[in-house]
Amino acid sequence: MTATRPQADELLTGIAGPDAALRDDQWTAIDSLVNQRKRMLVVQRTGWGKSAVYFIAAKLLREAGAGPSIIVSPLLALMRSQVEAAARAGIRAATINSSNMTQWDEIQASLNDYDLLLISPERLNAPDFREQVLPQLARSVGMLVVDEAHCISDWGHDFRPDYRRIALLIDDLPPETPVLATTATANDRVVADVVAQLGVDTGVLRGGLDRESLALNVVQLPDPTQRAAWIAQYLAQVEGSGIIYCLTVAAAHDLAEALETAGWNVAAYTGRTEAEERERLERALIDNELKALVATSALGMGFDKPDLGFVVHLGAPSSPVSYYQQIGRAGRATDHAEVVLLPGPEDQRVWDYFASVSMPEEPVVQRLLAALGDEPVSTPKLENAVDLSRSRIDQALKVLDVDGAVRRVKGGWVSTGAAWSYDHDRYGGLAQAREREQDLMLAFESTDGCRMAFLRRELDDPTLGPEERCGRCDNCTGEHLSVEVDPALAERIDARLKAPGVQLSQRKMWPTGSARRGKIKGVQPGKALGRLNDVARGPALAALLRDNAYRPAENWRDDQWLGRFVAVLADWDWAERPATVVALGDADPARHEMVAATAEALARVGQMAFGGVVGTQEHAVEARNSAFRVNALDRYYDWAGLDIAAGPVLLLAGEVDSGWSVTVAAADVSERFGVEVLPLAFASRA
Repeated sequence: MTATRPQADELLTGIAGPDAALRDDQWTAIDSLVNQRKRMLVVQRTGWGKSAVYFIAAKLLREAGAGPSIIVSPLLALMRSQVEAAARAGIRAATINSSNMTQWDEIQASLNDYDLLLISPERLNAPDFREQVLPQLARSVGMLVVDEAHCISDWGHDFRPDYRRIALLIDDLPPETPVLATTATANDRVVADVVAQLGVDTGVLRGGLDRESLALNVVQLPDPTQRAAWIAQYLAQVEGSGIIYCLTVAAAHDLAEALETAGWNVAAYTGRTEAEERERLERALIDNELKALVATSALGMGFDKPDLGFVVHLGAPSSPVSYYQQIGRAGRATDHAEVVLLPGPEDQRVWDYFASVSMPEEPVVQRLLAALGDEPVSTPKLENAVDLSRSRIDQALKVLDVDGAVRRVKGGWVSTGAAWSYDHDRYGGLAQAREREQDLMLAFESTDGCRMAFLRRELDDPTLGPEERCGRCDNCTGEHLSVEVDPALAERIDARLKAPGVQLSQRKMWPTGSARRGKIKGVQPGKALGRLNDVARGPALAALLRDNAYRPAENWRDDQWLGRFVAVLADWDWAERPATVVALGDADPARHEMVAATAEALARVGQMAFGGVVGTQEHAVEARNSAFRVNALDRYYDWAGLDIAAGPVLLLAGEVDSGWSVTVAAADVSERFGVEVLPLAFASRA
């Protein structure tokens, strides 16, 4: 049975309202997928309606007797908004991702009840999913959709190793299965790469990339250290709510704290933010309860707030393509939205850092391979074999997995024994491409031409005229934003940014599905010496925690680390001074001893009681989703060694990752001894 355009239009009204009608190019894509069973790459600007195409195509295919469609989506925000939009159109959708682990078995057992299944790319290589669910889906799938398809390509601005596995999945599909790849950010090189992976007969539907609502500005402050104060001042004059992008997790947290000091209701949002907290923050911004989210690139693809009023960048992304992707969140359903870039002298250093953490050098990769055999080895254990962070090890292993050299199994990673060679040409070419993109970003900052035309040109927009100008950016209008900053505001924010230590993200509610319920009681906001992902200060902290050999000196003035702890405590604006210090034990004996010795020294220096060490089981609790982690920690600690006569209590930990370990321990100390607890840590990963 041939699907018709009136049928498609009727489905669209459920998604976009009673007056909505498909554009010709949207129907072209749907017709190609449903009636011709083709493979299509759709490159269209944000807001064009790519999700409507695959919603409608999936439903029409289902009505024609096909199986459920699979959508591979990169971010949780995208999945949540798409499931909600699908439901409005009567399309049954489910998602399998890290935030709903407790529902996986139920969903996988009833796959045929759904029209759409949204999965994260990481699921494609999860052992159970890969071996038990994926073969079933490949046999019966109605359509495969690859959203944000630039992630497939080495040359895309957001390449992800897990996405390369999609090409292997496509090879296993029946030949008549339609495949749709969509993106808003692909230049000619990325388009060619994606088409090569989908198949040479793939149709390409490409449109114009101008965003008529966006007014682009670049502000070069004489004193770049005043950018945070400039942003605080700017928020008072810009309408609506928006996103402030930062290049690093540390910068996002620091800026959020500084803007809160200036009285703004903002929050940090990064790749380290837990799934449930991300959802809460996204909803708060959508409902205009926040003036802005201060975010890394973790907030981008899939976040849908049509009336987003502005996007500000503290520091420039490393390429015009990724910059275009991020500013595309604004002005989707408004006539005007502000876009402001504030470059900084640290940008190049941050770009170089992220370029250096892509694929490690060949000797390091060979050592990683040599550490693997037939028995599974976990990523944390591999940290002892190579001088790489856990995230870099994981990234390299994913590349090696797709190349066939290693395989992910239950319990970790194993070697396949297959021959593998380091692709110097490929990685060298990528390095050259990154350098060119960085040069283009610097050219964008300094151009006196049309800024939107500049971005469209770098994205190879086929509709861009040779002399076309947007008429909206600062260069086209001749109206440039002021660089003046209120001195009093600058001084106040500078004091906040230079204050010792950093805030720890505070958990306020126990996660859904855990053994604990409701509001977390007795745990006050905490602090750490610094963040491990801080490009400037992180390496020294990482080395300290890697060696676990630090022992405090008798005189804190002769000890840089003990001195930093003292500075943090002196600056802490607590309601009541702590009376007792307690150490949070660790499964690692050296870490356990280091934290305990430091807690005793802090008690001595601060004239507080030392209340002992919270004991732990011999095994470490592996990081999983929040509910599973809290459940694993529920009976993990031993309180026999504690002697707490008075509070509040400082609870000293080595490293805070998700925050659940220190939160569970602090909540239990509070409940058992009737005291308030203030977490303190050497370092935070968030």
